[in-house]
Amino acid sequence: MNKCILSVIVIVTLLVDKSQCYSIERYPLLMPDVKPNIPELYLCTPIKVNSTTSYYIVGFEPNATMNTAHHMILYGCKKPGAAKGVWNCGEMSRSGNDLKTAAPCSEGSEIIYAWARDAPTLSLPEGVGFKIGRDSAIEYLVLQVHYAHIEPFAGGKTDDSGIFLRYTDEPMSKLAGVFVLGTSGLIPPMQTEKMETACTIKEEKTIHPFAYRTHTHSLGKVVSGYVIRNNEWVELGKRDPLTPQMFYPIHNNMTITTGDTLAARCTMLSNRNRWTSIGSTNDDEMCNFYLMYYVDQGEPLNTKYCFTEGPPNFYWEKAGLVNIPDVEASSL
Repeated sequence: MNKCILSVIVIVTLLVDKSQCYSIERYPLLMPDVKPNIPELYLCTPIKVNSTTSYYIVGFEPNATMNTAHHMILYGCKKPGAAKGVWNCGEMSRSGNDLKTAAPCSEGSEIIYAWARDAPTLSLPEGVGFKIGRDSAIEYLVLQVHYAHIEPFAGGKTDDSGIFLRYTDEPMSKLAGVFVLGTSGLIPPMQTEKMETACTIKEEKTIHPFAYRTHTHSLGKVVSGYVIRNNEWVELGKRDPLTPQMFYPIHNNMTITTGDTLAARCTMLSNRNRWTSIGSTNDDEMCNFYLMYYVDQGEPLNTKYCFTEGPPNFYWEKAGLVNIPDVEASSL
């Protein structure tokens, strides 16, 4: 579509009325009819981005259901984890699986988008895009799909889960990035545990957060994220992680800059008679808070991740944080 259009986005997205005067194309980044043969399998497939042109991703259309895919993550890489069309990119390299195991990226890994639990299409705000290709650190896109169960593929059925990327070669004035907070750690049996992380922004940049996403496995009850400035906590987002794991609009519009601290907590409730560790399968847990943002000028943050050891070694209080909103951070 090479003309000015005025469209009303009726799907759940971050903006309602959107006028645009540039061409938007659609690219299918899909699994190539794979046949998952073991539970808890992570598969990756790459595409190489044309390095002679700068492209800007402005939207994501999931092509998956939670009955088939547990979750999907889109990585931007300088180099992919393997020189193959499909590879095992999780920790489950046993149980007769004949795919070699490698990480999604071998160099320059960053997360661009994540999906789970039937989250709908995401459109970025006007003028915002993820820059890939020429003059970008992202030379490859890698789609990772977590197949928790293989019953849907009985009888030789194949899968083409993935993402339709909306993109343009029209330069965007605001470059997007994703900052991921998470923890390692252990959850004791039959108890509630708070998995916490916090990192201070050290780069001389100002970011504008506009969306957040939460992720845990089955023990997660509440995931909350904050920015801390002068010991004052401002909520960025809070969610039951077992609802659709889409990117939701940020709760408080504000800028985040040098010296501010980003913090997140996952409140976990275990009904298991064993300890639960952080890991890739449904027998394990995960604690993640994704913050999507843009910058008005220059490049997004060089720092992409903020991870701590988690419990029992790391807690906000142990790290010296004060004025902790303890009740609010664990309740909806």
